[in-house]
Amino acid sequence: MMTRPASVTLALLALTCSLLALTPARAGEADVVSVSHARASDGTYRFDVTVRHADDGWEHYADKWQVTGADGAVLGERVLLHPHDTEQPFTRSQSGIVIPPGTARVTVRAHDRLHGWGGKEVIVELSD
Repeated sequence: MMTRPASVTLALLALTCSLLALTPARAGEADVVSVSHARASDGTYRFDVTVRHADDGWEHYADKWQVTGADGAVLGERVLLHPHDTEQPFTRSQSGIVIPPGTARVTVRAHDRLHGWGGKEVIVELSD
């Protein structure tokens, strides 16, 4: 069995690291940065959700956010119809979200087309 000299191994390692450094970073999961909410006179809620994601064209962009209850039930959703490559972070709103009576908190999460769910979520405390 033939072994490689240490200098060759180090050179290969340096080359690999250099190539990795030149590889463009891929966009990760979509993160919810902040959430504001307001209760309407009809008892529904409006959520203004700020999302950060390194959108990278139509194949990899933040494509929706959701408001979910403690049991994971989707209470509201805003579908995002296009990438926001040059607008980061961005805020979008959704009105008319019905929150069941007695719900003290909800979770807001964002989704991207490549990774799905998994970025930073925000828990929102609701007040009566």
